[in-house]
Amino acid sequence: MTEPFVSAHDSFYIIKDWHEAVPGLVAGFSTKVGGSSLGHFDSLNTGFHVNDRLEDVCANRQMIGGLLSFPAETWIGACQTHGNRIAAVKKSDSGKGALCYDTSFADTDGLYTEDKGILLTLCYADCVPLYFLSRQHERVGTAHAGWKGTVLGIGANMVSQWKQEGIEPEEIEAVIGPSICETCYKVDQRVIDEVRRWTDGSALPYSPAAGESGQFYLSLQKLNEWILIKAGIPKENIRSTKRCTSCSTEFFSHRRDHGKTGRMVGFIGWKERVSS
Repeated sequence: MTEPFVSAHDSFYIIKDWHEAVPGLVAGFSTKVGGSSLGHFDSLNTGFHVNDRLEDVCANRQMIGGLLSFPAETWIGACQTHGNRIAAVKKSDSGKGALCYDTSFADTDGLYTEDKGILLTLCYADCVPLYFLSRQHERVGTAHAGWKGTVLGIGANMVSQWKQEGIEPEEIEAVIGPSICETCYKVDQRVIDEVRRWTDGSALPYSPAAGESGQFYLSLQKLNEWILIKAGIPKENIRSTKRCTSCSTEFFSHRRDHGKTGRMVGFIGWKERVSS
């Protein structure tokens, strides 16, 4: 399977197939390169909640928006809490959480819409960005899936919500974005006990750490793929990146950087149609 994320600029990757096949669709993931932030946040930090200077965060967001031709004022963001709450958003929500954290959607880790001209945005530094698309219904969505959100089933929640609103899982395409890989992500028995709720004993997404009792290497990418398949999305409709936020120094990584780091932004939206 080909890598879904390709570099479109030093500052961001795009989901190439969607970009080429779906007119007006913009979906991707930023790097940490090319921004205004300093110190631990060098340089393209997009997270408000990490104690970076507000003016630098806003400048970084506005810079990305300019490159995408999706001004920051059209962005919609959330106060992410590692939960599984998903919000349907409208164009009237434009700007919420874009340049001011206080206006973000509270306690929300997933967003979706059928409206054009808005960009759904969530922030990351090792957690898994999930992207959802229904071409038939022209609906897009995204979710932030750290280990807590993953085992709470945020990916399955998105599929369930769309199904309740008339979109069958077989119509949904999903992409799993840059995040910490299994080699870099060691967890304890407490996490694995939660993971086992989603597994059936075959093709386990974790393995014991040699010589370390109660420690395991976990693939959040594989676990999220498994959960999406169980939710009804055909395996052939799901693609996953090989890009690791911890392995690659072009990304911020909470685990690698011991918590002193910035955040990338994952984004998806449909541009307004231009009348001929």
